[in-house]
Amino acid sequence: MRKALVIGLHNYPHASLLGCIGDAKEIYRILKEHEDQTVNFGCKILIDEKGQVNRQQIKNQIIELFEAEKYEAVLLYFAGHGNIDAAGGYILASDEYKEGVSMAEILTLANQSKANNKIIILDCCHAGAIVNPPNGDVTGIGDGVTILTACTKNQTAGQEKGRGVFTRLLIEALEGGAADLCGNVTAGSVYGFIDNALGQWGQRPVFKTNVNSFMSIRKVKPPIPLEVLKKIILYFKEVDLEYRLDPSYEFTAPEANPDHVAILKDLQKMVSVGVVKPVGEEHMYFAAMNSKSCKLTVLGQCYWRYINSDEI
Repeated sequence: MRKALVIGLHNYPHASLLGCIGDAKEIYRILKEHEDQTVNFGCKILIDEKGQVNRQQIKNQIIELFEAEKYEAVLLYFAGHGNIDAAGGYILASDEYKEGVSMAEILTLANQSKANNKIIILDCCHAGAIVNPPNGDVTGIGDGVTILTACTKNQTAGQEKGRGVFTRLLIEALEGGAADLCGNVTAGSVYGFIDNALGQWGQRPVFKTNVNSFMSIRKVKPPIPLEVLKKIILYFKEVDLEYRLDPSYEFTAPEANPDHVAILKDLQKMVSVGVVKPVGEEHMYFAAMNSKSCKLTVLGQCYWRYINSDEI
């Protein structure tokens, strides 16, 4: 079982942050279901669209989230305003500007949670203070805890057209931009996707984790059919062997062989996701027409080993 709490606050009088409510609604929609519409997280959303949400309400909901037992994963997402002082960082309630829920307390609750995986995602100013408070009194990250924030402790979280830049990228990542070849989106792949995309921005996301392996936060349609990917061990008998081509693999060639043409189509799909590449030619067409070969990339060798050992 999985459980998620999604919070979106405009933190009155910061009217420019009204987009946080829209961001929270989008994250709520995405986390509820995998792409194939099967159930993902059991989600609860807490927003201030119809009234103020005070500090105690937020704190109570966060405590309830992390008190969940025998869960595969619990996830907290917050979009709103953050503050920092000499004692540390805070996520702010909609009716309180100077006080809020302590980030250190949130981390402590996550560390104490009995759920297998605890994920905290914060899109607010100074969010990185949750792992690096200004007083230097760093709280360790417990087993199974993963933290992803929009920015460091000293930065503000950027907006574009009234919506959070970080969350816009988070949504894109969860919808498939950060998926692996099996269609799994993990916290690690989300961070890599966002960090790469934020290259033009001053803010830098923060990622901290203490897990033995990443769980899939969401499943999407794989970029290549798994039945095609699994043929990698049929075409490449050993991980470092090349696959020899000739004109019979190219359907436009007079000597085209239907069986060979079908194999080349599979290999071209593998090229499109970066697991195979032609040798000595820029494109697979020329590799076939000039009787060259193709081979596995480093990524392809990794997937070859996974498939060969029945891990996929």
